[in-house]
Amino acid sequence: MRIIGGTARGLKLAEIGAGDAQAHLRPTSDRTREAMFNLLINSHGVAVQGARVLDLFAGTGALGLEALSRGAAQCTFVDDGATARALLRQNIEKMRAMGVTRVFRRDATDLGENRGPGFTLVFLDPPYGKGLGARALASARAGGWLAQQARIVWEEDAPQLPPPGFALRDHRRYGESHVTFLTHEAPDAP
Repeated sequence: MRIIGGTARGLKLAEIGAGDAQAHLRPTSDRTREAMFNLLINSHGVAVQGARVLDLFAGTGALGLEALSRGAAQCTFVDDGATARALLRQNIEKMRAMGVTRVFRRDATDLGENRGPGFTLVFLDPPYGKGLGARALASARAGGWLAQQARIVWEEDAPQLPPPGFALRDHRRYGESHVTFLTHEAPDAP
């Protein structure tokens, strides 16, 4: 795994082999990451430059670190796995991104209240086929983690329907992975 574009292009990230099934680590391939970012930037017009990024089920952190390499202002990584957080910290150090990252040991489906501004770009790569993605998005929405019109990039093993409060923007298949692009809509008025 490497950073594909931006200032850290070519940086080799920590190796995990084919993945760690016990820790539910299944890194997004370099080719899929490149396609996702090309689509985000070129087809959807998403400004990665200056974005506040939330990487849920962060694993190795490759998605959030790719965004930082491409000019994101800050990235918060959320993962409750010890193996994932150890790899993530190695990758943050390799990229020298300690000053613009935060790592939370937290269940992405139970985030609680966000104490800062909402995030503008969210990557979501839950363990496949467990229904965790929709639960994580509901938790992020309820806890104020998402900025209005935040863009969500959700990777799963099957196409995903947008949960309440989100609008479908696009869907693509890359090998065994299905990537769903969503926009966060304004919360309903009380």
